[in-house]
Amino acid sequence: MKNLKYQLFALTLMVVIVNVQSQILKAPDRQEGEGPWSQLIIRGATLINGTLAPPAGPVDIVVENNRITQIQVVGYPGVPIKENRRPKLIPGGKELNAEGMYILPGFIDSHAHIGGTSQGTSAEYVYKLWMGHGITTIVDPSSGNGLDWTLNEKKRSAKNEITAPRIRAYTAFGQNSKIPIATDEQAREWVRNNAKLGADGIKFFGASPVVMAAALDENKKLGLRSKMHHSQTYVGSWNVLNSARAGLTSMEHWYGLPEALFDDRTVQDYSLDYNYQNEQDRFGEAGQLWKQAAAPNSQKWNDVMDELLSLDFTLTPTFVIYEANRDLTRARLVEWHQEYTLPSLWDFYAPSRESHGSYWHNWGTEQEIEWKANYQLWMQFINDYKNKGGRVTVGTDAGFIYELYGFSYPREMELLREAGFHPLEVIKAATLNGAEALGMEKDIGSIEVGKLADFVIVEENPLNNLQTLYGTGAIKLTENNEVVRVGGVKFTIKDGIIYDAKKLLSDVKEMVKKEKDRIGYKLTQPGIPKK
Repeated sequence: MKNLKYQLFALTLMVVIVNVQSQILKAPDRQEGEGPWSQLIIRGATLINGTLAPPAGPVDIVVENNRITQIQVVGYPGVPIKENRRPKLIPGGKELNAEGMYILPGFIDSHAHIGGTSQGTSAEYVYKLWMGHGITTIVDPSSGNGLDWTLNEKKRSAKNEITAPRIRAYTAFGQNSKIPIATDEQAREWVRNNAKLGADGIKFFGASPVVMAAALDENKKLGLRSKMHHSQTYVGSWNVLNSARAGLTSMEHWYGLPEALFDDRTVQDYSLDYNYQNEQDRFGEAGQLWKQAAAPNSQKWNDVMDELLSLDFTLTPTFVIYEANRDLTRARLVEWHQEYTLPSLWDFYAPSRESHGSYWHNWGTEQEIEWKANYQLWMQFINDYKNKGGRVTVGTDAGFIYELYGFSYPREMELLREAGFHPLEVIKAATLNGAEALGMEKDIGSIEVGKLADFVIVEENPLNNLQTLYGTGAIKLTENNEVVRVGGVKFTIKDGIIYDAKKLLSDVKEMVKKEKDRIGYKLTQPGIPKK
């Protein structure tokens, strides 16, 4: 009976998430992008290849039929390039002059929801924000618009019929089940059916140990991957170590990790009037959780980390999605909300007792201080894990908690930098690590011969300032004492098709402007909407 009750709760939670992400219009047929060509040569860029190799250039990169066939060093910095060093263009080929620019592998967002009707965000809006920030591959972690819908968009993206990143579709465990999944065989049957439907993996939130063990075992046998947000409703009996041992391939956020590190308790120190359905309680007290875990570099800390490493486990921290918890004012007033955030999405972010992630019922100094301390310990674990050889990826979970699609990606990169990652380690987390976590490293994730033509081309060195990857760029003072904006992605290339990233973001601005004009929506103060 207890397990059945938990299963009913899990289904309810999953339905809420699916409803939040419920059906949206499919993306329109592609109107943007040039190409592909039988041959594409990108000329003269400085290469940051995603493998931790230092930048090198100038290089010419040759793509033929969507595969990199040559990476040719063609000179030295500050010295004119000799034409006899350069690969030759064949008739019908395309040259892209990238001299003075930097080229990186296409970015991978390991946790990326494709909008939803509750937020009023269309697929086109979301895709263009992603592509405008160099994101060429995403993982939809729960197929909230329905698995059939997501798989159809995946197929259209693979054929480049739409302007969108390539898509990997995971299904929320139990989605569309007519009954609560309460037994070993029910779990295995659902997993087998999920594979038959064409899903790339499963997103778990929690279930009884019997159900979790069976589902993960069956999923692993079928060769599919898995993610998990360890819901606090189950984590007392099933934490990250249980999941990793059972075959989970990656964890989202950090729930379940501090609980695996408990050495003087078995349960979070909940206040006695705590109610999980009150998100102020849930997220407020979650900010006190890391300090209840074993201390950094203690025996327990190292034992848990070493076991996760031995299991080749992937961590997707999504630091960015909780950043408002430590600085709500910053999250609300970032400059891109004014021109890129739809009114419906802004309304969804506002304090509410029903909208997920809108828990600002009474949020202030005390909660933010707790969360700042929480981040320090959380970041230390993630950095230590990376230093010991663990895989960390970049995921955003945008569309909630004042985090906007696309723009949240460079912010997550900045937060990894804050955690202690070298900028080259940040780029690897955003590219090759993400590809490895998906089992796609033979095709994407680094700029190497044989891989697909997914690239990000920028005019500023992102290693010097990750903020130059924001669509709004970064502020800089010129030698002439003039304040200018620099940066933003110049070109996003996916499958050898060249997209003007700034034009994609301009399209988004126009969508937002038209919607505001339509409903008479104005911002009378930065970040404070009035209808």
